[in-house]
Order: sequence, then C-alpha cells, then structure tokens
Amino acid sequence: MHRGRSEQQATGAAQDLKVFISAGESKCDECGSVLGRHAWITLAGERGALCLACADLDHLVFLPAGDVALTRRARRHSALAAVVLKWSRARKRYERQGLLIEEDALACAEAECLGDADARARAREREAARRAEIDHEYVDRFAQRVRELFPRCPAGAELSIARHACLKYGGRVGRSAAAKALDEQAVLLAVAAHVRHAQTDYDLLLTAGHERHEARRQIQARLDQVLDTWRDAK
Repeated sequence: MHRGRSEQQATGAAQDLKVFISAGESKCDECGSVLGRHAWITLAGERGALCLACADLDHLVFLPAGDVALTRRARRHSALAAVVLKWSRARKRYERQGLLIEEDALACAEAECLGDADARARAREREAARRAEIDHEYVDRFAQRVRELFPRCPAGAELSIARHACLKYGGRVGRSAAAKALDEQAVLLAVAAHVRHAQTDYDLLLTAGHERHEARRQIQARLDQVLDTWRDAK
C-alpha cells in the first residue's frame, strides 16, 4: 500500500504501537486481504501495511478517546496497547481516536470506575454492541469444535476463543471460509492465537519493542507445550 510522507513521520514519532485508520483503499501486504476504505492497519517498515490479524492485535478491543480516567486506568492494566490514529484533512495531522487494549484491562478499569454512572452506561453500550457483532449459533459450533480438538482446555476457554475468533470485523480468524466449515487448521489458528496472548509473554515482548516474528520465536516452545497439554485426552 502507498504510504505518504506524513504517515511515515507519524509512525516514527514515538515508540508506542500505532494503528492507523486508512483514508483510501488498503490491502494487507502479508495475507493479501483487500481491506477497503477506513481499514485499521499497522505499518511494519519494509513489510508494508498489515491488517490487525496479521499484526497480532485483533484480540484487542477499542476504547474511544474521551474518558481520561477510564483510558488511564485501562492503559495501566493492559500489557499490550496501541494508539489508534486517523488523518484529519482539516487539520493536516493525525489525531488520536482512542486505544486498542486488552479486554480484561478494560473490565478492570470499568470496575474501578463503577461509581461513575456514565461509565456504567458506556459499559452496557459496548456490551450491547459486542453482542450484536456475534453470531451465537456459529460461536457455539466453533466452541464445540475447539473442545473436540482440545478436550483438556480449561472450562470456558472454548467459548472465549470462539467469541474472539468469530466477531464480524477485523479479519478475525473465525470469519474465514475454512473456519466457517470448522476446518481443523483454522480452529487451531484461533486456539494458538488465544494461547499466544493469554498463556505466554508474547504481548510483553511486543510492548518491549521486539519484532513480531522474533517474539513468536521466543514463545514458540511455551505455545507448543500448552497446545500439547490441551490436546491430551488421557
């Protein structure tokens, strides 16, 4: 994807992970997916533009800018986060739209803000929007397939994996044609993504500035160990 000079400058301005909402047509330079306009992408130097799935950021949830206290608390609890930026034609600069953060971190932050009626209302709105993005019948079938392939995964993990994988946006693993057919390899990718973020130091390595492929290499042994344990039906 063509990258303008201003976009390159915005990328190098700070060490925080950044996600850009594209102004024009976009394509992932790793998986080849056509993302269209207003896609959420990261810029990976010579590797070009990556969709959130290829950048291993698609498990994060979006917290819009506006509530300073909630944002500060959520960022403190989230091991991995990314600033979401959008180009303003009027101001000729990138403007912050919010943060992508870990879902558990957002829940912790909202719990700390429960005395705030507005925070409770926003939490209900986000949950309602999330429910609208989930095909519950498909999630149940996907979760059942996870349990069949990984009979020793912790109770409830199969539903968590399925809900994340099957959301109707962001290039999620569960939205592919193979996943909809409950293909074993597609389900494995969803389970591996969950384990990578929840059971290893992968997110901490990314936060520390490690390249994605190097971070994956470092945690591969731990990932394989967890998957083998979850597969073992004995």
